Amino acid sequence: MSNCIAAELLNKGKTVLYQTAPVLLESVIDYKLSRNKNVKNNIYNSVLNVDLLIIDDLGTESLNSMKLSELFTILNTRILNLNSKITKTIISTNLNINDIFNNYEERIGSRIAGYYDIYYFFGDDLRFRK
Repeated sequence: MSNCIAAELLNKGKTVLYQTAPVLLESVIDYKLSRNKNVKNNIYNSVLNVDLLIIDDLGTESLNSMKLSELFTILNTRILNLNSKITKTIISTNLNINDIFNNYEERIGSRIAGYYDIYYFFGDDLRFRK
């Protein structure tokens, strides 16, 4: 579903960034800790300002305080349009809302519960079909 939405927006000239939660958070932290902050390769700027950010597999990353802080900043910036533009975010996860509150800080859980429409998808995993 996320791929279809991304394709439609790309066809309309919008910018899209699709990444798994573990890779996204590691990339942002690597960028922030790097001494060579090449503006051309500024993943952090892209994450905050892309028209649509798709965070796939939230809940599969190993968590620490730095990753929690970065996830909060990303979500909060995009939700409140602190980047001075309307941006949208899709989060896919196998976690239910209770798991999100248990695994993440309350301020992250409350933003996901309060600002996102939650859709549940049921059925067989298409990756297992032959």
